[in-house]
Formats: sequence, structure tokens, C-alpha cells
Amino acid sequence: MNRTVFETPVVGTLFYVISIIFLKILGWRRAGQLPEMPRYVMIAAPHTSNWDMPITLALAFAFRIKVYWMGKDTIFKWPFGTLMKWLGGIPIDRSKSNNIVEQSVSAFQENDRLIMIIPPEGTRKKVRYWKTGFYRIAHGAGVPIVLGYLDFAHKTGGIGPIVWPSGDIDADMKIIQTFYAGITGKYPDDFNTAEIRSDNKRFPGGS
Repeated sequence: MNRTVFETPVVGTLFYVISIIFLKILGWRRAGQLPEMPRYVMIAAPHTSNWDMPITLALAFAFRIKVYWMGKDTIFKWPFGTLMKWLGGIPIDRSKSNNIVEQSVSAFQENDRLIMIIPPEGTRKKVRYWKTGFYRIAHGAGVPIVLGYLDFAHKTGGIGPIVWPSGDIDADMKIIQTFYAGITGKYPDDFNTAEIRSDNKRFPGGS
């Protein structure tokens, strides 16, 4: 994995201070406790606006956790590509099938410590169905899913419950749906909680 700002002590501390000030100015507060686990997939939801990424990164610095996150490849083009990767970004080409799940599972297997943030909607635009990549990655790597969130109604962001993927995606999604039903995105009408297409519910090792 690329070396990130989270691994740069002096700069990382500076970003921590800046993030605390940034969140305070915006009126946001942290909530929840970080899991005492070295590896997990973290959902980033709801994802309805361009504000989601800077607030999420500020929260990551405020929690002092090293994270990697997936974003569409267009935001990694010059002149911001190097900066985005330095901030933990992993470019994803959504127009191609490039074994993202397999690559991510391998990354977990090759790293003793890895926190990967994934927005399950895949876009800030309204979608009916969530993508199942985050679930497949966690299930394949044998790591839990941590429910991260941004609640714009209460200006609170942080860490919610932990879900261990059982392979029964319907049962696990009900738990996830219940939690996110109480969370409000910046544009609430653009958020749909964890509905999964029927043809995406079966996978190797699943039910």
C-alpha cells in the first residue's frame, strides 16, 4: 500500500490539529469508539454530497487512525492525484471489471494492520441499490464491517456497531439497515439504506 500522511509523524500531528479546528468551526463532533482490532472494512455512509470526503478525512485524523479509502479515478488526475493517494486514496475505474474485491482481499491478507473505508453507494447521486463490494471484501478477508457514519442532522460523525459478515447477506443487511435508518445525510432524499439487488446476494461462501 502507498505511504500516506497518516504515517508521517510531524505532518500527521499537524493534520490532527487542523482537523480538530476544522470540525469545531463547522460544529461537528466525534462519536463512538474505535474498535480494538487492527483490520476491518469501514462503511462510509450516507454519501450524498461533496462535503462527505473532507469531513470523513478530518474525522479520521481526529480519531488518529490510518485509513485507506476508495474513490473514482477521475479525482486522482493531475494535479491532485499524488495528494489524494497521500491522503490514503485508492483510485477505482468504475467502467472496468478489474477484480477490486480480489485485490482488496489480498491487501488484507498481506497487511497486519489495514482499515479500508468504502462508500457502499459508490456515488453521491441517489441509487436504489448498494454495491456489495464492501461485504464481499470483508467476508473474503475474514474481517468485520464497522459502520462509520456522517449524521448531518446532528453534525455528528463517527463509529457505529460492528457487523461480522456471516455469509447470510440478507440477515446482515437487516442489521446494517436498522442502524442507518436513523442517520441523516446532507441530502436525505438522495440516501437509500442498504437495499441489495437479488442477483448480488449470492457469492462463493455465501447463502
